[in-house]
Amino acid sequence: MKKTQFEISQMDCPSEENLIRMKLDGVEGIHHLDFDIPNRHLFVFHDGNLEEITREILSLNLGGKVLETLDSEEFSVEDKSHQRKLLWAVLGINFAFFLIEMSTGLISKSMGLVADSLDMLADSLVYGLSLLAVGATVVRKKKTARIAGYFQMTLAVLGFAEVLRRFFGVEQIPDFSTMILVSIFALIANALCLYLLQKSKSKEEAHMQASMIFTSNDVIINLGVIAAGLLVNWLDSSLPDLIIGSIVFVLVVQGAIRILKLGK
Repeated sequence: MKKTQFEISQMDCPSEENLIRMKLDGVEGIHHLDFDIPNRHLFVFHDGNLEEITREILSLNLGGKVLETLDSEEFSVEDKSHQRKLLWAVLGINFAFFLIEMSTGLISKSMGLVADSLDMLADSLVYGLSLLAVGATVVRKKKTARIAGYFQMTLAVLGFAEVLRRFFGVEQIPDFSTMILVSIFALIANALCLYLLQKSKSKEEAHMQASMIFTSNDVIINLGVIAAGLLVNWLDSSLPDLIIGSIVFVLVVQGAIRILKLGK
């Protein structure tokens, strides 16, 4: 058996780990996948065709690159039931904050919060797809991925349209205090998700490393919305909110494209 180490330069959070797992699910010859998210490394234990494995990873456009391949006979076996419980936990957290941020974003007229809610929904879809993929046929997996991808893409496009409407129209300045407060709670929720998922893989440490937090796009987005809220108050303008909303919508579209690639 071989152990191939990949560098995945754009693997920033556990949702991208699950995208890779779903993409490689069913590839013949793969025995085990081991992820090191803080260092953006993936270890594939296999005796199959490395070219096929590499091709599937590269198709997600996450910056995959083969570092080395060694002979190996050892890998730790995952507790599948524990993994499913963790997936349900982070799915619940992300979906709850999708509802919270969407509702508060609409009430406070903040596109930054609305966009971040869709990013939370995007993560929820990935975790949900991972759970639905267990025991499902290849056809069903691909169909479910396509539906989820198109749904996410549609919401992002509608969000872009609303940003343009607000940019060219006369719109009330969003409530900066709501933006900041809700984003702080979303930041805590994302950090908790990272902690739960990374702690389950760490035998050496019981606490969360700082590097685990700040490698996540989700956390950076939360910080961006907080900064936009401060700028809205300082400049007395809705422009910072519209800018951060647009940036997040682009990231949501990119995520939708990756999900759609699972359906090919």
